[in-house]
Amino acid sequence: MEQKTEKWKLENQQMEPREECRERTSEDIEKSIRKKFHKQLFSRFAKAVRDYRLVQEGDRIAVCISGGKDSMLMAKLFQELQKHRKVSFELEFLVMDPGYLPANRTLIEENAKKMEIPITVFETEIFDAVYEIEKSPCYLCARMRRGHLYHQAKELGCNKIALGHHYDDVIETILMGMLYGGQIQTMMPKLHSTNFQGMELIRPMYYIREEDIKHWRDYNELYFLQCACRFTESCASVESDGSSMSKRMEIKALIAEMKKMNPFVEANIFKSVENVNLNTVIAYKEHGERCHFLDNYNKSAVESRREEE
Repeated sequence: MEQKTEKWKLENQQMEPREECRERTSEDIEKSIRKKFHKQLFSRFAKAVRDYRLVQEGDRIAVCISGGKDSMLMAKLFQELQKHRKVSFELEFLVMDPGYLPANRTLIEENAKKMEIPITVFETEIFDAVYEIEKSPCYLCARMRRGHLYHQAKELGCNKIALGHHYDDVIETILMGMLYGGQIQTMMPKLHSTNFQGMELIRPMYYIREEDIKHWRDYNELYFLQCACRFTESCASVESDGSSMSKRMEIKALIAEMKKMNPFVEANIFKSVENVNLNTVIAYKEHGERCHFLDNYNKSAVESRREEE
């Protein structure tokens, strides 16, 4: 009889309607950045800004929002940084629509409203322009997007654009360059624009891990645009044999595999481009000019002998 009663209670508990969770507000999202994720997100954001001198007095920064988790978080982190008022700067939250489907455009606008990010949206036809390009459409698309962002930001009186690339993007780029490009280079924390005089690109999420961004997103029950590009819809997964149409996904899987054997592999990849010894490099480029170790090899030997004498 006792077992039947317990069973009845359990069945009836399961039948009871669940209380709906309260929807997260902008205040909740900001609080999570200040409290729960302060160390993982805001502290690392502020450290990158400080270490690489990304924000200066009087800057007007165009925070470029694609609608994904990274750029939306970056917008909130900039808002939080602005509250500290250690340096006076202005923000423009810039959204470029390169030809999104209406549902994707709506998702971006709704998230911005929910998170109290005052966005400025401008439209381009980049997706249509590169759709028929067979060779390197992603490279061309990225170049065109960057150019449009610089142009629009300058029109708004900005001197910098901020992109939401994070720590994982950096180490993946380093490894991709070595394995697929035969070169050693990194994704720089800031760059002067070569085509838009006086403009600069900054990456303030340089120290933030993607895993922590995902935790923040899930904790706040947020849903962001994943990838609205028509070229990469079939590139989002890695097959069982490790192959993928996306080289970045292949590199991501490779790093995860290496981490099983060496837990410090990610940090070592990141540090590798900070510890380059030019005396042990065959050749390198400086300001576009190639320098080879043989160029000064005999001269170095003569100088070494003089020092010994």
